[in-house]
Amino acid sequence: MSVPMKRHPSSKAGRRRSHLALKPVFLAKCPQCGRAVKPYQACAFCGFYKGRTAVKVKIKKEKKSKKA
Repeated sequence: MSVPMKRHPSSKAGRRRSHLALKPVFLAKCPQCGRAVKPYQACAFCGFYKGRTAVKVKIKKEKKSKKA
């Protein structure tokens, strides 16, 4: 049979949850297109990384709007 839980003070719960806060995401500037990207990752918009094109980026087609 399980043991009933004891009540914990709010300060103890706060200390336990202290590491759960969201941390700000650092974004660097892409040297090729100037958009904000994560550091040490290829740019998702132009595929540029470390002075060269590392990834081929597919161009998205615009959707045609249906007008009746």
